[in-house]
Amino acid sequence: MLRTVVLLLAFILTAPPAFAQVACNNRDKIIDWLGAKYKEALVATGVSDKGALVEVLTARDGTTWTILLTSPNGTSCIVETGQAWQTKPLKDVADDPQA
Repeated sequence: MLRTVVLLLAFILTAPPAFAQVACNNRDKIIDWLGAKYKEALVATGVSDKGALVEVLTARDGTTWTILLTSPNGTSCIVETGQAWQTKPLKDVADDPQA
């Protein structure tokens, strides 16, 4: 899942300026706002190779989701939002003959 999130972020961050518009603010304010407005909560985190904190928030039923990126300098930005989030169970790649 983290690989998918990182690839998605790479696409978003290299997108044309009209598509790449993001909302930035204090991390706690963004998380509080997403919780209040969309009932989203943190479900996954990771650190990018560039040192940014990548966080995924979703509503309990998956109706909405948000990807939040916090840079090493402390700026947090919503880089993508969507609907119909689905969590998949992790597989051990060594046990997956199609990997």
